[in-house]
Amino acid sequence: IRWVDSEEVTDENVGRRLDGCDGVLVPGGFGSRGIDGMLSAVRYARETGVPYFGICLGMQMAVVEFARNVAGLTGAHSSELAPETPYPVIDLMPDQVGVTAKGGTMRLGAYPCRLTGHGGPCYAAYGADAISERHRHRYEFNNEYRTALREAGLVLAGTSPDGRLVEAVEVPGKRFYVGVQYHPEFKSRPNRAHPLFRAFVADALRYQDEDK
Repeated sequence: IRWVDSEEVTDENVGRRLDGCDGVLVPGGFGSRGIDGMLSAVRYARETGVPYFGICLGMQMAVVEFARNVAGLTGAHSSELAPETPYPVIDLMPDQVGVTAKGGTMRLGAYPCRLTGHGGPCYAAYGADAISERHRHRYEFNNEYRTALREAGLVLAGTSPDGRLVEAVEVPGKRFYVGVQYHPEFKSRPNRAHPLFRAFVADALRYQDEDK
């Protein structure tokens, strides 16, 4: 495992910093620190075909990068990090608008999810239509941009059972390119790896073999 400080990553050096990596994982987090470096890493993975796994904030940055560089929504961002963005593809959950005290207001705990991308890596990893995963966040995929991003090629691979919330995204044509709003690490164990981690590592190994 190569730990990379996203504050030190730029569009100019990302190729050098990630050269030789067989997979890129951007984890969850809060705040704007290192965000530009994360976006550089996300774009590098998408454009080079290196397996990518984005968790919570890592999923949100995958959506932002895709919106900017594939869907043509210049300046797209998360309203949490850039309130003045013209395209808030990640925005505050509707039931959080107006809430000022953050304690106890997050989307916390286990929630059901319906997998819809039956031809993609998420469904292949789980092998099921209905799953349950744990969450810890306040911001979500902005449904106002569903149509634009889907028409640009983004796959909405998982949603809440009522279809209201986007829980997982994929970029088709890539090996393993997955972003999930939830936290699969909460359910992963040393002797029982979470299916998405298992699939991500397996694809990184295949990529490594092909790269040779």
